Amino acid sequence: MINCIVIDDEPLAVRLLESHISKIAELNLVATATNALEAYRILQTQEVDLLFLDIHMPDLNGIEFLRSLNKRPPTIFTTAYREFAIDGFELEAVDYLLKPITFERFFKSADRILRQVQKENEDGFMIFKSDGFNRKLLLKDILYFESMGNDIKVVLRDEIMLIPKISVAELAARLQDNGFLRIHRSFIVNRNLVTAVSHHEALIGKISIPVGRSFREAFDNFARLFSAKRLF
Repeated sequence: MINCIVIDDEPLAVRLLESHISKIAELNLVATATNALEAYRILQTQEVDLLFLDIHMPDLNGIEFLRSLNKRPPTIFTTAYREFAIDGFELEAVDYLLKPITFERFFKSADRILRQVQKENEDGFMIFKSDGFNRKLLLKDILYFESMGNDIKVVLRDEIMLIPKISVAELAARLQDNGFLRIHRSFIVNRNLVTAVSHHEALIGKISIPVGRSFREAFDNFARLFSAKRLF
């Protein structure tokens, strides 16, 4: 999950970005700010992975605000003014979106961030205890997890193993920032390995995994993103 904030003094622009962000399951809007001082306070108290930053704001504009940060999160500028594009890219902005921002343009920009995060996670791993051994599992090799009473079945590309004495909820919390999605009370899937989706199920190759009613909203957000990637 990528935690992001919107910094913009225009309420309509904020609402539009809130709507766009809500359609992408991997983006989590943690706060909004109408000026640089509010944004400073948020950054001091929240873990923020991505800024959607307007340029024309009172007191301190977006360019000045970003320059003032010692640690700069990846930033996507959102503005109605083309003339600041060079300044934005000199600050190594991820992208520069001109208002009004369509969802198609927003998605292309967000997808750039998601691909970067996915690449960083490709070599990620977790350590699980199984059969008396602490085992290192590469996350990219895990297809899905399934609850088996008090144990968890881990289905990998080339084997199946059991993790004892761990709940699905606990496992989902450990995996939420690593490309996995809980879609049923008994199942957690590797989002990067899902090959097809419908309203009621996700496919990983020929394996069908049901979608639980309580997890429908999160899955529908993922399904929209999944489908959008195949339209562009």
